[in-house]
Amino acid sequence: MKRPEGFDPAARKPQQPVVQAPAPKARKQAPQAKKQPAAPTALPPSSRATPAGRPGVTRPTIRQPATVAPTLAPAQPKAQRLPNVKAELRRAARERKRFERGEVRRFTRRLRSRRAFWLTTGGIAATLVLVLAIAVFSPILALREITIQGTSRIDKKDVLAAVNGQLGTPLALVDEAQLERALSAFPLIRSYVTETVPPNTLIINIEEREPVGVIQRGEEFDLVDPAGVPVQTTAERPADVPLIVVDGAETEGAAFDSAVEVLLALPPAMLAQVDTITASTQDDVRFVIRGVGQSVIWGSADRSAYKARVLTALFAKTKQSVKYEYDVSAPESAVITRR
Repeated sequence: MKRPEGFDPAARKPQQPVVQAPAPKARKQAPQAKKQPAAPTALPPSSRATPAGRPGVTRPTIRQPATVAPTLAPAQPKAQRLPNVKAELRRAARERKRFERGEVRRFTRRLRSRRAFWLTTGGIAATLVLVLAIAVFSPILALREITIQGTSRIDKKDVLAAVNGQLGTPLALVDEAQLERALSAFPLIRSYVTETVPPNTLIINIEEREPVGVIQRGEEFDLVDPAGVPVQTTAERPADVPLIVVDGAETEGAAFDSAVEVLLALPPAMLAQVDTITASTQDDVRFVIRGVGQSVIWGSADRSAYKARVLTALFAKTKQSVKYEYDVSAPESAVITRR
């Protein structure tokens, strides 16, 4: 009996090996964990299919690996994405504007500094002009009161009457020339100083002339200051002022200047005792002391301060009740002569 074909062991064809197909490369997925594809598995021989009508003959079966679809992150709804984009745009716009403003400030720093300087200078100038205009033209600072100080021999009422024409004038516009002309009418005024006290007061400090001696002119006596300006004229000689006797009674010559310089160099206690001072020339000055008539030969006015100290020492060594003549024209070798 003939065996069916395919069941003869000697004639059985060798089985072909199962060939596995290479696995396809996995696609790049979203940031989720990658899944490895499952390795293909060969079916056992018992499970292999045989073609119908041909028992014992098997065909190789190739199983394709299962492909895994990449998993993507769930897409955000459109309503959620748009606000985020708009916020980023607004933030970028703000950053750009801030940067542009910083650049503008950086490139215009010198211009802004120059503009601030001129604005500050202009403001100060405008303020000064305004203050000056108020001080000059405003009636608020008009002169309302004049005060006279430092007078003893001059009547204050007479001085006020001479300067009252300045009342009503703004303090900044007080006419100094007119004020000087009004005060120069008083020979006893040696000098004066004005002081303005806002808002409406003017103070005039007067320095009167102090008589240093008296000069006889005929039957009258003129009290004169060191400059020879008459301070007062009297019919009788004042008892407490020395009589100045110079050639021709001139008050502008060198002899008068020497006599005045000697009087000013004497100590106050000694000056009060001088009765008469005589100067025939500028190098021949003599004076007489009240009391017993002691006399002093002074010479020139040079070194008057030193001569005054020598004369004071000589007075301390002699009796004032005795008539002496003191010669201090050469102070290093002073001479005392009893008369």
